[in-house]
Amino acid sequence: MQRVLLGVVSVLGSAGLMLNSPEPNTDWPEYNGDGQRSHYSPLAQITPANVQRLEVAWRYASGGADTVGNRTQMQCNPIVIGGILYGVSANTQAFAVNAVTGKEIWKTNLPDTDGTTSRGVTYWTDGTDERIFFGAGNNLYALRARTGTRIESFGQGGYIDLKQGIDRPGGDNYVRANTPNTIYKNLIIVGARLAEGETALLGDVRAYDVRTGRTVWTFRTIPQPGEYGYSTWSPANPRQRLGGANAWAGMAIDRQRGIVFVPTGSAAYDFYGGNRKGDNLFANCLLALDAATGKRLWHFQFVHHDIWDRDPPAPPNLLTVVQKGSDGRPRRIDAVAQITKQGHVFVFDRVTGKLLFPVVEQPFPGDAVAGEQTSRTQPIPLKPAPFTQQTFTEKDINPWASDRPALVAMLRKARTGSPYIPLTAETTIFFPGTDGGAQWGGAATDPQGTIYIPAKQNPCYSTLILKDQPAGKALVSTAQLYKANCSSCHGADRRGNHDGSYPSLLGIDRRLSAEAIHQVVLRGRGMMPGFSHLPEAERKAIVDYLLNKTTPAQASRARTRDVPYQHTGYNRWYDSQGYPVSAPPWGTLTAIDLNTGEHRWQVPLGEYPELTARGIPPTGTDNYGGPLVTGSGLLFIAASKDSQLRAIDKKNGKIVWQTSLPAAGYATPATYSVGGRQFVVIACGGGKLKSKSGDQYVAYALAP
Repeated sequence: MQRVLLGVVSVLGSAGLMLNSPEPNTDWPEYNGDGQRSHYSPLAQITPANVQRLEVAWRYASGGADTVGNRTQMQCNPIVIGGILYGVSANTQAFAVNAVTGKEIWKTNLPDTDGTTSRGVTYWTDGTDERIFFGAGNNLYALRARTGTRIESFGQGGYIDLKQGIDRPGGDNYVRANTPNTIYKNLIIVGARLAEGETALLGDVRAYDVRTGRTVWTFRTIPQPGEYGYSTWSPANPRQRLGGANAWAGMAIDRQRGIVFVPTGSAAYDFYGGNRKGDNLFANCLLALDAATGKRLWHFQFVHHDIWDRDPPAPPNLLTVVQKGSDGRPRRIDAVAQITKQGHVFVFDRVTGKLLFPVVEQPFPGDAVAGEQTSRTQPIPLKPAPFTQQTFTEKDINPWASDRPALVAMLRKARTGSPYIPLTAETTIFFPGTDGGAQWGGAATDPQGTIYIPAKQNPCYSTLILKDQPAGKALVSTAQLYKANCSSCHGADRRGNHDGSYPSLLGIDRRLSAEAIHQVVLRGRGMMPGFSHLPEAERKAIVDYLLNKTTPAQASRARTRDVPYQHTGYNRWYDSQGYPVSAPPWGTLTAIDLNTGEHRWQVPLGEYPELTARGIPPTGTDNYGGPLVTGSGLLFIAASKDSQLRAIDKKNGKIVWQTSLPAAGYATPATYSVGGRQFVVIACGGGKLKSKSGDQYVAYALAP
C-alpha cells in the first residue's frame, strides 16, 4: 500500500522524537502533542479574529459505535505524522487516514480488544522503520505504520502479553495499556490500567525494546525486600499479597535529560488499607526515573496510605517557569506540574524534585473502620489555590434543587465538610467526586507558564460495609455472589449509577446473549475487569442471577480475605431532576499562572440548554477530555456533556466560537498543518454520562 508523505520524520540524537517538515511543528506527533504533554501547538493560522470562519474539512466514520446501548466511547487524542492521522475506532481498532481528506488508509481487525477504551496510539521511527504501538485487551501490539499489519518479530508474533511479569498469587487477568505509552530512544516505557480490587495485578512500570519487545528494565512500584520504600508496607512481602500502584494515567518525558515522569495509582483495594499499613510507597506518587535504566531519581507522594482512590488522574505537564532566585533576580526553572483529583496543582523543579511553592502536611480526621490505620497528615499546597471547592456542606446545596428537604436530611446524617474523611458504615461525602476534580483528560500549558485545567465539581457518596464471608462449606446464593463481586459498581438493585458510568443490568438479556454475558464476566469489557479468578460455577451463578434464573446455591470455597469490607458504589449525587446537588459551577476551566501561583481566571465549562433557556447562567457540566492551546492564543476544548466544541480566548476565558458535534467529544483535540492549512480534529465518541455513542472524527479548518 503506497503512502504519500507530506512531511519528513526523523529521530535525531539522544533527544528522541524530533521532526523536520515544511514548517516548524506542523505535526501532532505524540499523545497530548509532545513528550511534555503540553497539549500545545505553536500553529497560529486560526486566530481569535478569524475563528468564526472554521468549517468542517472532513469527517471519518471509524466504525463500531454501540448505537443501541450507547456503551462505546472514543477517548482518543489522535496523532498526526507527515500528513497521516492515526487514531482508534469506537470498537477499539487502530486506523490511519489521510489527514487532509479523512480517507482511510488502513484499519486493524483485531479479535481480542475486549472493549478496551483507548486514548490513542504511540509512534516510533528510526528514520526508516516506522511503528505504531497500540494497546488492546491484555496486549501491546506493534504495527507497521504504512499498512497497520503486525510486526511478527516483536514479542510473541507482533505483541506482548502485558500480564507476563506482573502476575502474583491470587491475581486476576485484567491489564490494559489504554493510555499511549512513552518513547525514549529505542525503548517504549509502559504503564497499564489494572483492576482495583483484592485481585489486582502488580503495577510495575516496564520498558521494552521497540524492535524485539524484550524487557529492558522494570521499576517495582510495590517494593520487594531490601528496596527503598519496602518499610512503608506492613505486613511483610506486599508483592505477594497486593496489587495496584500502577501507572495508568500516562507519563511525560524530558528527552534531553533522559528523565521520565510517572504518576502512579492507588494500591488495591482502593478503599481499605488495613492489610497494607504504612504510607505505601510508591503508590500515589510522581516518580522521576532515569529513562534508560528505570533508576529512581526522586519521588513525591500526593496521598499517604490512600483509601479514597485519590491517585493522580493525568500525565504531568513539563514546562518552564520564571521565579525570583535567592538573589532576587528572575531565573528560569524547568518544572513539572501535576494536577490532582482533589483540585490541587503541585509544582516541582523537574531535576531535583524541589517544590516550587509551599506544601504543608495537614492533619485530617482519622476515625475509620476496625482494622484501618489512616495517615495522620496529607500534603496540601498553600499555593496555587485549589481549582475546585474543597468541602461540601449544607450551604453548598444547589439552591433550586428539586428535592432540597430530602437532600438536607441526608446530608445532616453524613460525614462531610473535609477532604480525606475515611469511609465507614455511615454515608461519607467526597467533594470533588471520586473521579475529580481533574481527570484523565489532563491540563494544557503554554510557553508563558500558564496551565489550563478542566475539572468537575460534583459530590458523590459511599459507605464501607462488611462483606458476607461464609465459613467452611456454607452455601452461597447467587444474590450473595452478585453482591460480593458486582454491586459496588452496578448497585445492589442492579440499576447502575445515575450518570450511566456503571450501567443498569436490569433487562441485560434483551441487550446481550447469555454467552456474551458469560464472556464479559470472564474477560471484562472497557472499565470492567474480568472475573477469571472466580471458579466457573460462580461465574455461571452470577450470570444466572442477572438472567433471573433459579440456580442452586454454591458451596463456598475456603478463602483467606485480607479485605473484610466492600464499598457501596461510586454514587454521583444528583437531585430528582438529574442535576448535581451542589451549587454550580458543575464543570470549570481554570487558568493558573505557574510563575506566580496566582489564578488568572475560572469559567464554567459546558451548559444545560434547558437551564440557560430559563435564564440561569451557564452552570458547567460533567466533563471528560482535555484542552488544546495554540500559538495564536486560542484554547479548543470539547469534553462537556452538551456535545459542543468551543474555542476560548486564553487571555480571559471568553468563548469566541463553538459548534455542535455529532456526539459528545470526551477526548482531547489535536491540531496540525498540512500544505500550509491548519486543522483541528476531535474524536466524537460520546457514550459517557448517558449520552449517545458515536464513531466520527471531525476535522475543522478555515473556509478558503
